[in-house]
Amino acid sequence: MDGDIAPLDQISKTAGEHGAMVYVDDAHGDGVLGEGGRGIVNHFHLEGKVHVEMGTFSKAFGVVGGSIAGSKDLVSFALNKSRTWLLSGSAPPATAAACIAALDVLEQEPQHVQKLWDNTNYFKKQLQSLGFDTGLSQTPITPVMVGESAKAKRLSEMLFEQGVFALPIVFPMVAKDKARIRTMMNAGLSREDLDFALNAFEKAGKELQII
Repeated sequence: MDGDIAPLDQISKTAGEHGAMVYVDDAHGDGVLGEGGRGIVNHFHLEGKVHVEMGTFSKAFGVVGGSIAGSKDLVSFALNKSRTWLLSGSAPPATAAACIAALDVLEQEPQHVQKLWDNTNYFKKQLQSLGFDTGLSQTPITPVMVGESAKAKRLSEMLFEQGVFALPIVFPMVAKDKARIRTMMNAGLSREDLDFALNAFEKAGKELQII
């Protein structure tokens, strides 16, 4: 909800000192963090030091499904013991092919990740220059902090009226008085698209006295 990054380097170090395994849910890191979008483990250069990596194909990759990566023993154990795996249907061939194609795009077309970060940096900087609080965000997930739940809902409504779909995140999804509009950047957006959204945020933010 905050766009922050887990201190995986410190977590891995502490785990190593105590003989603990490290399991990473990188649903928001795949396709975003690290070299060419390789994820948070690559971002911190911890290859070989994380025991289990879980990722999803339904976010940055734009498909559906997920993956678990680990040692051969762990994969074999999961295949034979994971209840959700044993009682679920397999993904159809077209879905598996689409996931593989998404990985091919990530490897062969690095401009998409670069565009994602260019858009993120521009959008975040412009929001901040308008006077919006973007919290602790370090990633393309950029919250626009509002505070009151009712005001966040009203901001969302006003944005929608201007052609911008941005959902409010309110208590109990976040702490009381920490309501926000949670924006997520996209590599497919043009500078004109971003300016359109920024103009809507500026107009609504001023009317609601957020900025």
